[in-house]
Amino acid sequence: MNIRLASVRDIEGIARVHVESWKSTYDGIISESFLSHLTVEKRMKNWKDIFDNLTEDDVIYIVEDLGSIMGFVHGGKSRKPNFEYVAELYAIYLLKEVQRNGYGKLLFESFIEALKRRNYQSFMLWVLEDNPSMEFYKKLGGQYIGKKEIQIGEDKLTEIALGWKEI
Repeated sequence: MNIRLASVRDIEGIARVHVESWKSTYDGIISESFLSHLTVEKRMKNWKDIFDNLTEDDVIYIVEDLGSIMGFVHGGKSRKPNFEYVAELYAIYLLKEVQRNGYGKLLFESFIEALKRRNYQSFMLWVLEDNPSMEFYKKLGGQYIGKKEIQIGEDKLTEIALGWKEI
């Protein structure tokens, strides 16, 4: 197992993890009609845009095992300045087969270390209320700071904001 900074060479692997993890994590939470239309090709275009527009604040790490990308974390400057958290974890996803093996915690810790090197002192994230990973974040110290309603496809869902005041 290896954790390293991601590069443009990793776009396809990151996109594959993104799509597969959405389909497994959000099964029964997000409509099947929405999940069935997710494709690696579409997600690769999104990730190409992300890599084409990276700033010095962006952090993207991947975890590899046996030569394949098994998960990733992406974050940077907070997209919600109305909260008092200066950084944000935008996404962290793992393939189902490597969940609960410590990979998520290692990615999370790598992300925090990168934030510290950039002199960030706090961060937040948004997580779907029914996401089974909610307990993972709470166990790592995330505190409830707010919620909002969002639309994904035909579904109206609740997202919970969790924050870490000091890292």
